[in-house]
Amino acid sequence: MQKRVFDGSVDYIQVMDENGNIDAALAPSDINDQKIIELYKLMSFARALDAKALSLQRQGRAVTYAPLVGQEAEQVGSAYAMGKDDYFVPNFRQHAVFMVRGFPLDIGLLYWRGFEEGVLPKGFKSLAVCVPVATQMPHAAGLAYAMKFKKTGAAVVAYVGDGGTSEGDFYEAINFAGVTKVPLVAIIENNQWAISVPRNQQSAAPTLAQKAIAAGIQGVQVDGNDVIGVYKVVKDALEKARTTNTPTVIEVLTYRMSLHTTADDPTKYRPDKEVELWKPRDPIARVRKYLVKKGLWDEKKEQEMADAQLKQIDDAVEKAEKFTPDPRTIFEHVYSFIPQTLQDEYDAAVAANFWQPKQQEQE
Repeated sequence: MQKRVFDGSVDYIQVMDENGNIDAALAPSDINDQKIIELYKLMSFARALDAKALSLQRQGRAVTYAPLVGQEAEQVGSAYAMGKDDYFVPNFRQHAVFMVRGFPLDIGLLYWRGFEEGVLPKGFKSLAVCVPVATQMPHAAGLAYAMKFKKTGAAVVAYVGDGGTSEGDFYEAINFAGVTKVPLVAIIENNQWAISVPRNQQSAAPTLAQKAIAAGIQGVQVDGNDVIGVYKVVKDALEKARTTNTPTVIEVLTYRMSLHTTADDPTKYRPDKEVELWKPRDPIARVRKYLVKKGLWDEKKEQEMADAQLKQIDDAVEKAEKFTPDPRTIFEHVYSFIPQTLQDEYDAAVAANFWQPKQQEQE
């Protein structure tokens, strides 16, 4: 006997194309021109902030940094879709997600300047930046399980790169999510390159979204340079996650236009012609085309926006660079408790007058 026991498919979604045309049949009902302007401003702000951070790193005023240019739509669109109680779990490139979710700019800059004080503010619904590839995914699945267990009505959005889907952590996380039915939305940022390894050497699968099928959950692919499409797909997935504890894997097709990090030189492994092919698909340019065609945007508004955003960024940089670090943090944030060996070093530092001791130490 022979019979087919499974048929699977992956849908591809695009709402706004490269020329700024919107597919009205797919457009979310809650998206209007005012929100599109807001999305445009957020993406523009993310790009301006990214350029400033890269410049600071090149001047020795920040540590190793992972640029996000080219990926503004997938980050802004997904963050815009989140509810106030939803958590997100980043890797190391979600600067726009942090920004949209209200992370203070100066605190973020402290992090990229290498200070311990650049940590998550109390109540900010995110896990910390995670650099080891895909290791954040089991954390995200566990957090989603906690959301379900506590009946919070909230969901978790986790970000992983295309290279991260080749790690066991990724599959273990979505397999756990599928089995336990938790409110997890896993976003695969398929920017075509895992440092110097191209997408076609990561997986022979036609899509990365279809990896979800093996975990018994839905996989969707969306144009990651279409901010409205990303918003729609993530919003729908989040609503399903919150109401039915159903996980989803979303592959956002985008492109890393810049460096993997500031320790990288993509000209050594990536052909320039490939980069040129992606330039017409720019996520910000297509939204501006739409707004200009509708008479909602012009050069004056563009300049006013750019000036205001640059001032806000410069003010945050100035505040961050005035920060004076507390030497105690090198002792206080290594372990959950201070072991005796570290306490001895702390006491020796106090005795040597490396800094003024705390008030209670003087009493």
